[in-house]
Amino acid sequence: MSFGKSVRATMQYTVDNGAAPDYYFYEPDPSVKLNPPGTDTREVEIEDAWSRAGELSVDREGFELHDFEARFEQFDDDSAIRASFYPQVVEFIKQHTGAKRVVVFDHTIRKRLPADLAKQTTVQRPAVMLVHSDYTPASGPQRVREVVPDDAQELLKQRVAFYNVWKPLHRPVEELPLAMIDARTQDEEDLLRMDLKYRERTGEIYVMRYSPKHRWSYFPHMEARHALILKTYDSETDGRARFMGHSAFEDP
Repeated sequence: MSFGKSVRATMQYTVDNGAAPDYYFYEPDPSVKLNPPGTDTREVEIEDAWSRAGELSVDREGFELHDFEARFEQFDDDSAIRASFYPQVVEFIKQHTGAKRVVVFDHTIRKRLPADLAKQTTVQRPAVMLVHSDYTPASGPQRVREVVPDDAQELLKQRVAFYNVWKPLHRPVEELPLAMIDARTQDEEDLLRMDLKYRERTGEIYVMRYSPKHRWSYFPHMEARHALILKTYDSETDGRARFMGHSAFEDP
């Protein structure tokens, strides 16, 4: 599949004002001074990457695309997803990353949903229209401790990485595709820690400030036989991609 055209579209970056942006999953006290992300709207060029699909590396650009002929259709059945689809994802990640052990701990069905948090569930959530990366040097190890608490101490002595598998479920993607920043074109200073405020705890991810150096790519009209692998955290600091900015966007 090859289209070979770029599009210009709007991305929601975050202003670097010296304070950590924040996002509340509840209504904070009116006295709280908010510092929301995504207020720096920029038009960027997003390259059709089909012609480079065979050259990409999660360790270099931070993302790859592969065929993934999943033998599964029951995406409306959460228990079936965990029992039958998760093992296929495990083998897919092992095949393409060389990982010795893979643990799948979460999944999300992305749809165009109302912004009202009360109408969302832990599984059904809208596409994220915000330039971000899912983990930070602090939240990556913390998630390991939460997911595999009995083994975390030993695992964190070795290399640990987080990957997202993003794929169409039934039909080609025509709206809200995913775009990725080539990790080689983002600087460490572009990554802004954002606090995720829950009533019982505070988590953190990275959002990103704008840079004209960022090189954006996407795969228009991905089909159900395709899957993207996105690296969102790597404990290794040897020069390979550790974080990678990405966002859904309105394809014009």
